[in-house]
Amino acid sequence: MMGDAFHMARALKLAARGLNTTTPNPRVGCVIVRDGQVVGEGWHVRAGQPHAEAHALQAAGDAARGATAYVTLEPCSHHGRTPPCADALVRAGVARVVAAMQDPNPLVSGQGLARLAAAGIATTCGVLEQEAHELNIGFVSRMTRGRPWVRLKTASTLDGVTALDNGVSQWITGRAARRDGHRWRARACAVLSGIGTVQEDNPSLTVREVPVERQPLRVIVDARLALSPAAKLFADIDRAPVLVACASDDVPNARALRDAGAELLVLPNDGGKVDLPALLQALGARGINELHAESGHKLNGSLLREGCVDELLMYVAPTVLGRGMGLFNLGPFDTLDQRVDVDIRDIRAVGRDWRVLARLRESP
Repeated sequence: MMGDAFHMARALKLAARGLNTTTPNPRVGCVIVRDGQVVGEGWHVRAGQPHAEAHALQAAGDAARGATAYVTLEPCSHHGRTPPCADALVRAGVARVVAAMQDPNPLVSGQGLARLAAAGIATTCGVLEQEAHELNIGFVSRMTRGRPWVRLKTASTLDGVTALDNGVSQWITGRAARRDGHRWRARACAVLSGIGTVQEDNPSLTVREVPVERQPLRVIVDARLALSPAAKLFADIDRAPVLVACASDDVPNARALRDAGAELLVLPNDGGKVDLPALLQALGARGINELHAESGHKLNGSLLREGCVDELLMYVAPTVLGRGMGLFNLGPFDTLDQRVDVDIRDIRAVGRDWRVLARLRESP
């Protein structure tokens, strides 16, 4: 007989099908099992559409009565754009509900499981909890910290060079690494870059290497609004909006950028630059769960210094250049105690390159 972990693993696999589409909602899967047999399963596809439990219950029909429902996130107990899933499970007559983790949303946060228990349904929580947490790490971050999970992507040589002294950087890493980077970009709710990168590379910052149903929001840090309305960013404005974070919009270029389709967000800090922590809070308020940063060494350094990075996604090419632009504009440090410590989470080959996933130690 298959145990709880087996069926929850299947529910997590289903939840991952919504990896690129559920924003701002969490990725959730559900499996309904009766007498050891799966009688229904489903996953949440996108916001505004039925949740995973609704799909699974519809598939199970009358077989849901007396069954066990495995859900990767505590069933919701509040009315949003869809009815509460906890109530649907009660009406369906399930005998037991197993949740991977409690919902960090204050509107739920234990209330869904409590509603089920009050209806006489046995509940269990914490099966494959860590895996469920990782799948929705951005949603958890937004619910608990009010800001998205920030994943900073870099591409460099073995000796940490991201571009030649003349700015040439295409391409340090190979096609497989670039395609893999687009997969990470696709799962994010927004892509962040700086004015320096936009002026030097004129990127589109859209997802192109993998098929997607939606494009992330493009966020540009541009304190003085130096962004050109003719930049490649605006060629895709109808399907991929552009938000420009600036220190002031009292400049002649502001109107031209708005006419080109950009939204301007004024967030100055005391130094006349963009207040990056405030930007993260503003993005969290907009429902941004995961923020994928692809920027130059200056903004990379600022993001690290100001505590705005949770995770590093680093592609390393088997190449040595000796000199050129570095990864982070940090320091100079006086002691090694000032260094930024990370924990390596994963290292794997991607084509001829290597991908390193590292988490900052101060991140939750």
